Amino acid sequence: MDRFAELKAFCLVASNGGFSAAARQLGVATSSVTRLVDALEARIGGPLLNRSTRSITLTASGRTYFDHASQILAALDEADDAAAGRDAEPAGVLRIAAPVTLAIRYIAPLLPELARRYPRLQLDLRLSDAMTNMVDEAIDVAIRIGNPEQQPSLIARKLAGHRRHIVASPAYLAARGAPQSPDELGEHNCLLFAYGAGRATWRLRNADLATEVDVHGSLHVNNSDMLRQAALGGLGLALLPGWLIQPDLDQGTLVAVLPDYQANPGEMDVGIYAVYPANRRGASKIRVFTDLLAGALA
Repeated sequence: MDRFAELKAFCLVASNGGFSAAARQLGVATSSVTRLVDALEARIGGPLLNRSTRSITLTASGRTYFDHASQILAALDEADDAAAGRDAEPAGVLRIAAPVTLAIRYIAPLLPELARRYPRLQLDLRLSDAMTNMVDEAIDVAIRIGNPEQQPSLIARKLAGHRRHIVASPAYLAARGAPQSPDELGEHNCLLFAYGAGRATWRLRNADLATEVDVHGSLHVNNSDMLRQAALGGLGLALLPGWLIQPDLDQGTLVAVLPDYQANPGEMDVGIYAVYPANRRGASKIRVFTDLLAGALA
């Protein structure tokens, strides 16, 4: 049996989480894909997939094999492009994981330009504010905000800085006054991003002082645009990224308080990163997407 056909069938099953979806992409019967993967597992001598009636996931050995197999197939595609004189034109499916609001604000406007420049490229966008498991969901590139954990199997490319501001509407500040020091934040209704259980803390730093302040308020929500809308409505203070609220600051519908302080809920030195597997270093479809997004964020 064709070993490359086995590899392609296995990678498509792992990427799509099922045999039927892989069969549709290959244009063959589901039973044909099943036979290819069964033959591969028989030749390997062990299971690569956990199969159930609800889902298909990779085993531990399957994850390792998927990394290597994906690299082999990507190299084969690049060799085909080079031999055909296509100069490695980006093609095929690019699976992207990204935070919801950032994707709507910055990735959605790029879609027409990506389609115009690279007509052979297909995008599969997975939007969530939760951390994505790149292996289990077969993600090619994840856009993450923060300071990504260093892992030898992943490359993190910084696309832009990530400055947050404590803001409120003019109406709220007229009614409650603006805090003049970090300690006064505890006296205000602070609208909070729901990171999980535990106390809510904002960290602030200027040239002379670094401090942590416990904050509380009437709203916890796991979406930054909802926090922005609540702040615009005069509900309270919110800690929001500049890429989201700069137009509001420019128009005066939101006002920054404690502007001399850098503020974050966690680490201070954070950014917006594109994270992708080390074995995909140099992949043209990842490069053209991240280059375009970096330009938009700049």
